Amino acid sequence: MDSAAGGGNSGSSDVTLKVVTGMDDFSKEEWSGLSGASRGDCTTSYNPFISHDFLSALEDAGTVSRQTGWQPQHLRLETSGGTLIGAVSCYLKSHSQGEYVFDHGWADAFERAGGRYYPKLQVSVPFTPATGPRLLVARGASEPTVRAALAGGLKTLTDRLGVSSAHVTFAIDEDIELLEEAGFLPRTDQQFHFRNEGYGDYADFLDTLASRKRKALRKERAAAVQDGITIDRLTGKDLTEAAWDDFFRFYMDTGSRKWGRPYLNRKFFSLVGERMADDVLLVMAKRNGRYVAGAINFIGGDRLFGRNWGCIEDHPFLHFEVCYHQAIDFAIERGLKVVEAGAQGEHKLARGYMPVITRSAHYIAHPGLRRAVAEYLERERQEVAQIGEYLEEHGPFRKG
Repeated sequence: MDSAAGGGNSGSSDVTLKVVTGMDDFSKEEWSGLSGASRGDCTTSYNPFISHDFLSALEDAGTVSRQTGWQPQHLRLETSGGTLIGAVSCYLKSHSQGEYVFDHGWADAFERAGGRYYPKLQVSVPFTPATGPRLLVARGASEPTVRAALAGGLKTLTDRLGVSSAHVTFAIDEDIELLEEAGFLPRTDQQFHFRNEGYGDYADFLDTLASRKRKALRKERAAAVQDGITIDRLTGKDLTEAAWDDFFRFYMDTGSRKWGRPYLNRKFFSLVGERMADDVLLVMAKRNGRYVAGAINFIGGDRLFGRNWGCIEDHPFLHFEVCYHQAIDFAIERGLKVVEAGAQGEHKLARGYMPVITRSAHYIAHPGLRRAVAEYLERERQEVAQIGEYLEEHGPFRKG
């Protein structure tokens, strides 16, 4: 799809929106010029999941493709001279797996009524429930203008392809506002994040908790390593192929039991280790000279993103130590402001991870389905807000 749209500051008011079929249609240099896509000039805004390295690794490993039901349909907004000023990582989906914002009920209802829900468009980072920019703007371009052009272009692409809908998930507030203006329906959900309030160490954090909660976490951390378990943190050059072999074994064990078919393959982890080793943190638990559990995290500009966990031995509280407590330790040591611990999990609350609203936006082409979804989302937003207020009141921190 090529279409004209106003905006940009490149010396011409004419820009073109193109649909391209892979990350290789963007040079790494020009993609790195998009805000948040590289450490660049503003380190704190860097989001590793929208980097060229991460998105291309998904495609090059074959985890994202037509065959897996994630067909790249990325949007490329450029000036008349071919300069990239905006982009959207977008996929034509034949299912609703790997998204973490659930619309299976919408699909089922629409198809029972005689409609065809799939294919649909999905704007997200595949298999990654982490908030970040989705309407990507080149540094120096007019952000509202470019975002508005991308939001309108996404809606136009949905209509031109004749698909049922377009879904923009785990988006930042600025993107949601422009998507709403373009006719998308807003949706909210909830995650649990740890906020680093300038703690000097983990003990400083514990001092902010109620006495009973503080004692419980001390006991939990001690119990997690009582069977002779030691914890290693691997990043950069320590991410050897042997370490990836161990972690992938953990990942496959958990994924096979929980989902039936893990989304990521072994090649993906090698590519990530090759291309962005300094952005990766593996927390690995060792017993009797071998690794028995581990979790992968990605290091952003001002936050740590916890992703996948797995184990081949069961030990009490080891999951909490490897995934949550070690992440807090690392964030405090690095001066990171936030730890995002992935989707769902109210058990995170007792460990200092507080409820945070996440946002998505949905364009539904069929008027009848759109009305039904809009009514549902209104009720859902109220429920999410009420649950968040309740959980906030029952957090582990000292009152007052």
